[in-house]
Amino acid sequence: MAAPTLWAISDLHISYQENRQLVADLAAPSPDDWLIVAGDVAETIVATGWALGTLRQRFAQVIWSPGNHELWTTAREPSGPRGVERYHRLVELCRALDVRTPEDPYLHWTGAGGPAVVAPLFTLYDYSFLPAGTSTKEQGLAYAYGTGIVCTDESMLHPDPFPSREQWCWQRLDYTAQRLSEVEPHLPTVLVNHYPLVRDPMNVLRYPEFAMWCGTERTADWHVRFRASVMVYGHLHIPRTTWYDGVRFEEVSVGYPREWRARPGPPAQLRRILPHPVG
Repeated sequence: MAAPTLWAISDLHISYQENRQLVADLAAPSPDDWLIVAGDVAETIVATGWALGTLRQRFAQVIWSPGNHELWTTAREPSGPRGVERYHRLVELCRALDVRTPEDPYLHWTGAGGPAVVAPLFTLYDYSFLPAGTSTKEQGLAYAYGTGIVCTDESMLHPDPFPSREQWCWQRLDYTAQRLSEVEPHLPTVLVNHYPLVRDPMNVLRYPEFAMWCGTERTADWHVRFRASVMVYGHLHIPRTTWYDGVRFEEVSVGYPREWRARPGPPAQLRRILPHPVG
């Protein structure tokens, strides 16, 4: 039997039937493999549960970090929970499915490439990735609205009971940094977040103003500070491997059908996180 592997994928977006079929067909290469799901599974709680439950049946462990789409309150769930309540409902769902979340004890990977602590994070964003020539959130948003490039979060991702998304973000940052500081200091980490921890990946965005909804400057040193061996993220729909300060960053998005059809090779390919790929 093959040695266990830690895989990752994100941005499954199963509201598209083609993507739902990709999840239905996805299988673990080995029964002892683990899977990281770095957010944007679906827009409804029921659909998110179907996807994560399906994957949990096929992998020895599934580890989930929320994306912005899971946190939306849409017309399909008009009376559904919002903000923090919605996030906690998703955590409860995951626990019922035996899927690990940012609220659970971090898992220790002891297979090839380990040992390492696999830490799913939930940090949101605080509009600090501002467009060039702007210096405040208000200026950045005015510029984005002027170009027409505005994230749907502005109307569907509610921060209740926080007065703003950035204040929710700051609370999450304090909570998460405290938890990471308690990880055994001799162990490296695999940091998992829907958003990249550094701004550099946004340099290739077709619409640079979208960076405002992609993270926060306050995590810029986390991959070094918390001894990351690998940083796993999604959100940008630009799957690739990059390196920052000697740390491997893996963008593991599937994306929308119109995006993955334009790429060479089959869609929804698992990205190997540990053991480290050769070369």
